[in-house]
Amino acid sequence: MPKQINVALIGNPNTGKTSVFNALTGLNQKVGNYPGITVDKKEGICKLPRGVKAHIIDLPGTYSLNASSLDENVVIELLLNKNDKDFPDVAVVVSDVENLKRNLLLYTQIKDLEIPTILVINMSDRMEYKGIQLDIPYLEKELLTKIALISTRKNKGIDQLKALIANYKELSITPCLNASEIDNTYFDKLRKAFPNQLLYKLWLVITQDVNFGKIDRNQIDAIDSFKTKSKADLKRLQQKETIKRYQFINNTLKKGQTIDLSSAKDLRIKLDRILTHKVWGYLIFFTILILMFQAVYDWATYPTDFIDESFASLADWVKDTLPDGAFTNLLAEGIIAGIGGIMVFIPPIAFLFLFIALLEESGYMSRVVFLMDRIMRRFGLSGKSVVPLISGNACAIPAVMAARNIESWKERLITILVTPFTTCSARLPVYVIIIGLVIPEGSFLGLSYKALTLMALYIIGFLTAIFSAYILNKILKIKSKSYFVIEMPSYKIPLFKNVALTVIEKTKTFVFEAGKIILAISIVLWFLASYGPGEQFNNAETIVRTENASLSEVDLDDKIAAHKLEHSYIGIIGKAIEPAIKPLGYDWKIGIGLVTSFAAREVFVGTLATIYSVGSAGDNEDTIKSKMAAEVHRNGEKVFTLASGISLLLFYAFAMQCMSTLAIVKRETNSWKWPMLQLASMTIIAYLAALIAFQFLK
Repeated sequence: MPKQINVALIGNPNTGKTSVFNALTGLNQKVGNYPGITVDKKEGICKLPRGVKAHIIDLPGTYSLNASSLDENVVIELLLNKNDKDFPDVAVVVSDVENLKRNLLLYTQIKDLEIPTILVINMSDRMEYKGIQLDIPYLEKELLTKIALISTRKNKGIDQLKALIANYKELSITPCLNASEIDNTYFDKLRKAFPNQLLYKLWLVITQDVNFGKIDRNQIDAIDSFKTKSKADLKRLQQKETIKRYQFINNTLKKGQTIDLSSAKDLRIKLDRILTHKVWGYLIFFTILILMFQAVYDWATYPTDFIDESFASLADWVKDTLPDGAFTNLLAEGIIAGIGGIMVFIPPIAFLFLFIALLEESGYMSRVVFLMDRIMRRFGLSGKSVVPLISGNACAIPAVMAARNIESWKERLITILVTPFTTCSARLPVYVIIIGLVIPEGSFLGLSYKALTLMALYIIGFLTAIFSAYILNKILKIKSKSYFVIEMPSYKIPLFKNVALTVIEKTKTFVFEAGKIILAISIVLWFLASYGPGEQFNNAETIVRTENASLSEVDLDDKIAAHKLEHSYIGIIGKAIEPAIKPLGYDWKIGIGLVTSFAAREVFVGTLATIYSVGSAGDNEDTIKSKMAAEVHRNGEKVFTLASGISLLLFYAFAMQCMSTLAIVKRETNSWKWPMLQLASMTIIAYLAALIAFQFLK
């Protein structure tokens, strides 16, 4: 069997690298983290001609090998370490046909590492539109490589790229230019001191503070002839290297690339004037948000109700079909209720990810980041803080990790601390079920009250994050300066395959990551709710029948089930915390949901689904929503009213309620001080907001 080829996919941000990765791997991909660091590691398998398989690694986007962030450092360290299991047999550098000059800087640097390198020129379908012509044979000759001219949108050139990867051994590993000419004396000394090492690798070790092999920066500094180079001298040499590379690139493109500006039909400038306008830009963004939340509610309603009813029917069928006993109860009330609590929220979460993916794929998200920078600066945040804040609408964990691209430590820390206020997808299950219960039907200006409530919660979260950032900016005495720079990609019609893969990958992550927690907790909850200590639980039937002799058999069964639940282990826990949450309008069952949802916010609904399933001896075909709607206090008043519902919505809007986010904040700040401060402050804010809302509305 032919060995598997390791392929590193490398490129600048916004070159379509992810599209190339998706075109090569399809659904044969997975996302993890690089060992020891919170940087995404995307990898997949691609089938090549003659039965060969390629292991494709999609490396973080980088503009050059002069690293300025943790993401870019990952690229350098992999390319320097031949002992790494992922060290590439061939590097595929993805460039954008509209930004070829800038993209080729990274390409020439990788060529200096003497790794077989293929140049991919993506978005070739835009060449005629932009008036661009390329002399591919000339470019291949000058750049000493093979070029794949592709269009992932039109699915052109992918087979050629696969063939080039399969024949990577035929590629030249000769560098394009001699970068050591920037200081011949210095590099000659370096070459003589380490004759068995690649010169450009040594240069990267000196300038980037990274290690490879048995040589590190200290060994080089220990040699007297290299001590004369200060950090400022090395910085100037880096600048000279960049200039020399661009001189080579300019000379190459003079003959290899022709751009006829008269034939370009670019609407980008006109669109940017509207979408980033100081008035219209915000109105357009606000309108898009309204439509997005309206669609999430309207489109998700039908599949959500179908899934909810299907699992209720399945649980009822299991109870009717299988013999009575602990196993049947566990299956119907624990496992099926737990899985139902996961599956019922796939539609709204999938639609939310769909819209976020469409905004990113179209290039509009970058305009939003630029637009919001005007506001962010006033509150002590960087324009780059908008990326984590917007990403927080999907999940706070990758959003917190995204803050590492902010150079200023103060701005980065503030962004990390306030990002969990933004409404993540884990809150969406809670919002959907509570809004459906307590917000009345009806509409305002054609928009349903429920969609408007959902949008209001997202806005409240974002505004709280901004206000908290302003307070922290005043409190934290950390001096720092930063500058906001963002690239505006070209507008594109979203590629269906990329959007679909993003939605599938993100939804799959929710189901398997959050789902494991929800299901495990559902089973534990079933046990705690099905068993209890003492006479009140063990003799529940006798006690209830003695006190309620006049009730019908069905009503007695319900009373017995409710009595058992109240005196079960879970009931005892709920009763213990009930005094603290009663002023918020919650009963002990909701209290259990609050406690368990600290593992993950979305566990709240699964918890209530399990508790109400165990606590009901009546028709098990009732859905989660109908069981919650029917729940009453001892005095006969409904548990879920407008007052208690709004209180609960506000509690979840502000509370941390996510141990995974706390863990990632600790990892990113390298201290337990900040996550503990975050947990305490957000819990206090959530409690006070919920208390005021309930007391005012009741």
